[in-house]
Amino acid sequence: MQCLFCNTPAEIHYGNYGGNAICLDCYKGAKSIILLINKTENDKSTNTNSFSPSNSYKGFVSVIKWMEERKRKEESLNEKITYLSGFASALRDQFHTDILLVPGDNEPSIPAHRALLATRSPIFRNMLESDQCKAPANETITLPELDHEQLEALIEFLYSGSLPKEKMEKHVSSLAIAADKYEIPFLQKVCEDEMVGSLNPSNALEILEISDTCNNQNLKDSVLSFIVRNMEDLVFSPSFDDFVLKNPHLSAHITRAIVTSNKKRKIGV
Repeated sequence: MQCLFCNTPAEIHYGNYGGNAICLDCYKGAKSIILLINKTENDKSTNTNSFSPSNSYKGFVSVIKWMEERKRKEESLNEKITYLSGFASALRDQFHTDILLVPGDNEPSIPAHRALLATRSPIFRNMLESDQCKAPANETITLPELDHEQLEALIEFLYSGSLPKEKMEKHVSSLAIAADKYEIPFLQKVCEDEMVGSLNPSNALEILEISDTCNNQNLKDSVLSFIVRNMEDLVFSPSFDDFVLKNPHLSAHITRAIVTSNKKRKIGV
């Protein structure tokens, strides 16, 4: 007899319901899926300690309904994203732009929309609304910390909420600092995820500096944990001596993280 779901050999079958066998892996997988859905939907009526044929049937009906609902929500979200992408089109076509953003490298300014800048960043909103700093229509705001390419990436993200992977990888450092300076939480989170996901011995010290500049404790903790695990590769890298001289306070953080890790290892934590 073969498993009803995966057709595995008969010798590892687990149970026999209505003449249909279910193997151990499928049994565990089905139970995990149902419990996950119940937990997600906060279904208190499900008895997580029992798993009978009738419960499995009801559970799989719930799974199907849950998946269908998630599919509808995904389609609705995609429609909403498409609807909101009109902002990106307005930027691309320079449709009714009313402010110029000036990079710090004397390259050409980039047209944008005051209303969108104000909704994306409270700092931009204050700059545009302040009596002393108010920028009249068709005038400029200078972002001296960003060159033209970096500023272009920032504006693209403000309009679309995302960047192509290669562009995010290239500009993540400058974007993280800009997101902190102009208080753009969503961009901060995207940059944090990108940096944590790309951590390696060659960029860990730079990312630690960025986490300190942006006062991002979550990012700093992640980088310190990575550095502790890869300390041997880092201490012999050409950049480590320069980093220690440039960042004595961060070097102290690294030392404390290593000591703490060693203590935990000794006591088996």
